[in-house]
Amino acid sequence: MLLEGRILGRVRIGLVGIGKIARDQHVPVLEASSDFELVATASRHNYVDGVANFRDVREMLAGVALDAVAVCTPPQHHFEAASASLEAGKHVLLEKPPSRTLAEFECLAALAAQKKLTLFQSWHSRFAPAVALAAETLRGRNISSAAIVWKEDVRRWHPGQTWIWKAGGFGIFDPGINALSILTRLLPDEIFVDDARLSVPSNCQAPIAADLALRSASGIAVTAAFDFRQTGDQTWDIRFTTDRGEVLLSEGGSRLFVDGREVKHSNAPHAHAEYAPLYDHFATLIRSGRSDADARPFKLVADAFLIGERIAVEEFHE
Repeated sequence: MLLEGRILGRVRIGLVGIGKIARDQHVPVLEASSDFELVATASRHNYVDGVANFRDVREMLAGVALDAVAVCTPPQHHFEAASASLEAGKHVLLEKPPSRTLAEFECLAALAAQKKLTLFQSWHSRFAPAVALAAETLRGRNISSAAIVWKEDVRRWHPGQTWIWKAGGFGIFDPGINALSILTRLLPDEIFVDDARLSVPSNCQAPIAADLALRSASGIAVTAAFDFRQTGDQTWDIRFTTDRGEVLLSEGGSRLFVDGREVKHSNAPHAHAEYAPLYDHFATLIRSGRSDADARPFKLVADAFLIGERIAVEEFHE
């Protein structure tokens, strides 16, 4: 219910796209939330028991009363779902990556501002349990360099997701943008892409691996190695070299080490360690009338595609 722009009680939310990330994270977090009430979904193939289910976002917007919409489709379909929701007067949470192009994302931010609605670009890895502690640890230290190693098994984490290999599907940058979202959260100034090498399977349109050379405006050198072909142990690390030792953010932001010794924190890892605080933040944004639409991680990926050397590698077959 809205009263002079404010929502009284729980925020009625609809989910667009009921795939793996929606089922693993969004649905259980919303079902346990005291801020949100999941009332509807829009999906061509899937549904959620106990709520209204529709075939597409426009049917959902016309068929049920909502305050907000979370867009969890592949990025190729984000703009259509998010713009329709904003035009209908709904607050919007966007899964990452934000959209196909920067122009689409900037259009969504402008539309949200025009409609006085919340747009939240949900960089979920920024809410990992040790990221805030890493920011606190790095504050006051002089960082000379950083190195990202973000390698995982695409067959394990993206089974059957053919969209990820198509144009606009981001390839390795679908998980890689998580690392860049943490990097832009932790480094104090603007970051630029100096060089990029993108390994693209000959039967795909998006890279399976990428190596980037970046730098901050203050001269911090950053390397990034992304790879979808990692088997066995998975690696999601960001290592900072500082004037007071080495700071390692490991396991996707779940654990923090300073000079090899783990720094304990109160935010114990659990299945929804990132998405529960993410939705807490979305509720705060809605109730305070603000947006959070940081484009910096997206710009780094766009620049990597813009200047990157494309190297053909062997075909990928699941």
